[in-house]
Amino acid sequence: MKNQFKMAMLMAGAAAMLPTVACAEHHGDKKMAASKDNAALDGVLKSDIRKGDMARDKYRNPGKTLTFMGVTPEMTVAEYAPGGGWYSRVLAPYVAEKGKFIGLQFAPDPLPFPDAAKERIRGFNTAFPESLAKSSGLDASKITAYTTDTIPDEAKGTVDFVFIPRMLHNLLRWNVADSEIKAIRALLKDGGTLGIVQHRAKDDAPYSYTDGNKGYLRTADVVAFMDLNGFELVKKAEINANAKDTADYEKGVWTLPPGLRTSKDNAENKAKYSAIGESDRMTLLFKKRP
Repeated sequence: MKNQFKMAMLMAGAAAMLPTVACAEHHGDKKMAASKDNAALDGVLKSDIRKGDMARDKYRNPGKTLTFMGVTPEMTVAEYAPGGGWYSRVLAPYVAEKGKFIGLQFAPDPLPFPDAAKERIRGFNTAFPESLAKSSGLDASKITAYTTDTIPDEAKGTVDFVFIPRMLHNLLRWNVADSEIKAIRALLKDGGTLGIVQHRAKDDAPYSYTDGNKGYLRTADVVAFMDLNGFELVKKAEINANAKDTADYEKGVWTLPPGLRTSKDNAENKAKYSAIGESDRMTLLFKKRP
């Protein structure tokens, strides 16, 4: 019996060694791949196409943010509400060779916008690839664009990662957050991830300040909202934190750079708020739940 027990222990030890070696080799491969991805991302961040964007890197921390989000060059990535293309000029070149980039815009019809503005949004699918191609140097054929009400059935369930930078507050104040997140969820693969960077209110801020109209949201409210809409929180980070931001301005987040809404004709205010810098922001990664 004693010899059998000793033999069993030896066999268990030998078996345990096999996955350890394999795991070590696999870990080495992953480290090498991550190193290549980091070098590729760093190359995009330092490229000439971003000369006009780099001044905001110290506030937006794109390299650290996208690394935290787990974005890699072979992914199909969608950026929500890309606006002027600041993040698009990072994401699109980064995935252009091995992956795919999609610009994703809100559906125009439910928005509380004038008809002319809605009509411009309807042109997003054509206008955005052309605009980004011009500013990034990419071929427009490498860039796909959809409003959330024009996503084709064949695109649903094909996206690895969706990025929503500083936009969730608008969806809430326009009363379209539920429908937009539902459309985004349908676009993602099972287990796909969604990253949010959002202006952060203080944890005890009242609802009257955190309903979206001031630009600031509470972290707990964002997590709860995403959970209700089929996403679980994977992790969070302080990459885009700014302790100088008191998040209590009468005119909301637009008091700070780059908007400086209350400083147009007030040099003292401009200096004061410029010294604070851009807003304090939560950085959250979610996964699509089954």
